[in-house]
Amino acid sequence: MHIATCMDGKTTKGVVTMKKAPTVVYTYAKCSTCRRAVDWLESRGVAFEERPIRETPPSPSELKTMLGYYDGEIRRLFNTSGQDYREQNLSARLQTLSEKEAIALLSSNGNLVKRPFLLGDGFGVVGFDETRWTELFKE
Repeated sequence: MHIATCMDGKTTKGVVTMKKAPTVVYTYAKCSTCRRAVDWLESRGVAFEERPIRETPPSPSELKTMLGYYDGEIRRLFNTSGQDYREQNLSARLQTLSEKEAIALLSSNGNLVKRPFLLGDGFGVVGFDETRWTELFKE
């Protein structure tokens, strides 16, 4: 017999069923692309948790997970067309930042993060590309 501690902290004996991580989408309310992405998810009946990216940016752990889906290309996680990106001159600075420094910047300022920022069980994607999202959510 196996004894395990589940994600909810309870200890169980015997068969353990793992709770799937929820699909989380970080959005900005004034972003039309984010609204389209949320509408797309809702119209397909996808269960997800929406989080406001400016008030609660992705955690360093979530950013590192996403970075893994983009083969370590940290620039792909940045909102390169945003005002904060331009004001901080990140186009020039980004190549000199360490991964740790870039993750710290992103996790402290949601305006710097490309949105929508979608993380689910075994996948992650930034930006809304309907074709790509359709592939992710094939049944």
